[in-house]
Amino acid sequence: ADFDAKKKRKVAEIYQALNSDPIDVATLRRMAISEGGLLTDEIRCKVWPKLLSVNTDDLPPLPAGKELREDNKDYQQVLLDVRRSLRRFPPGMPDDQREGLQEELIDIILHVLKRNPQLHYYQGYHDIVVTFLLVVGDRLATALVEKLSTHHLRDFMDPTMDNTKHILNYLMPIIDQVNPKVHDFMQSAEVGTIFALSWLITWFGHVLSDFRHVVRLYDFFLACHPLMPIYFAAVIVLHREQEVLDCECDMASVHHLLSQIPQDLPYESLISKAGDLFVQFPPSKLAKEAAQAAQAERTAASTFKDFELASVQQRPDTVLRQRFKERLRGEERLRGEERTKSILTKPRTNRFVKLAVMGLTVALGAAALAVVKSALEWAPKFELQIFP
Repeated sequence: ADFDAKKKRKVAEIYQALNSDPIDVATLRRMAISEGGLLTDEIRCKVWPKLLSVNTDDLPPLPAGKELREDNKDYQQVLLDVRRSLRRFPPGMPDDQREGLQEELIDIILHVLKRNPQLHYYQGYHDIVVTFLLVVGDRLATALVEKLSTHHLRDFMDPTMDNTKHILNYLMPIIDQVNPKVHDFMQSAEVGTIFALSWLITWFGHVLSDFRHVVRLYDFFLACHPLMPIYFAAVIVLHREQEVLDCECDMASVHHLLSQIPQDLPYESLISKAGDLFVQFPPSKLAKEAAQAAQAERTAASTFKDFELASVQQRPDTVLRQRFKERLRGEERLRGEERTKSILTKPRTNRFVKLAVMGLTVALGAAALAVVKSALEWAPKFELQIFP
């Protein structure tokens, strides 16, 4: 009864925020993050558009599917992925209803890609789109997904995976801040971050079997900074500390353990933990601390203002790349070994140096990724396990 009373109060507060003029988006964000999230799909239909500032009054009509599918370079791949997405629909849904939704799913994806030629389809994108389709229906889903694709998901939709790797590079520094023991164990096992790839690019939609948990996470992610899913990934790893440390310390074992996500996670406490970590170690701070450890002010620390600015605009890489290019021209005088020496002569532990290199990777994005050996180099061995 106590829970019901709390729930009623929350519903009342959400509607109050929706009906105030102007709409109280700050309260809606708080409601989406706090315990239980937005509670019902009916509420999500009203609140999700506000969290993404999508105007629901003039939604464009959906184009006919036939014209979208003709000569569309992504159609075959989208079709394959959507056909494989059976388990993303509620069990017990009649076949013809599910097949109708799958057709709508294909149309939404092709529509967004056609209107935004700068976006590239990736495997796993349909896992995000189907979540919106099932909650808000096709017209509203199309508008929300388009907004999301040009903002939160933008980095995953580049022609290369550089920006996605760049985001995965935040995972280990977060873990290190909270639990150096787990961090060092994972470093020794050389497990990399590939196990979290499908979590990140599908917002966990691909790996969680209970739809309620998926939409609860979407409430949270829609209300937060675009990097929140990587903090949530870190929190899942930290939650499994004992299992990780009891595992054989080698890449295959640790990768296998971590890529099998437990279905009975304590979602509410993990969500609040991820929120706390984000406040404690914001993206700019993670990169900054690592860069300072390396005393690499010339290359990294001086770009932080831009980095923070760019993260606000959700495209950190672009600004950094420009800055980095300008800086490289100026730095060709500074010999490579001199720079390395300044990183390595700091009398710190080896762990600090490792963290420093990661920090640079985060700070310099694509440019540094070319230099620092990336975990994704061994990805082909695991490719089949990314999307079972």
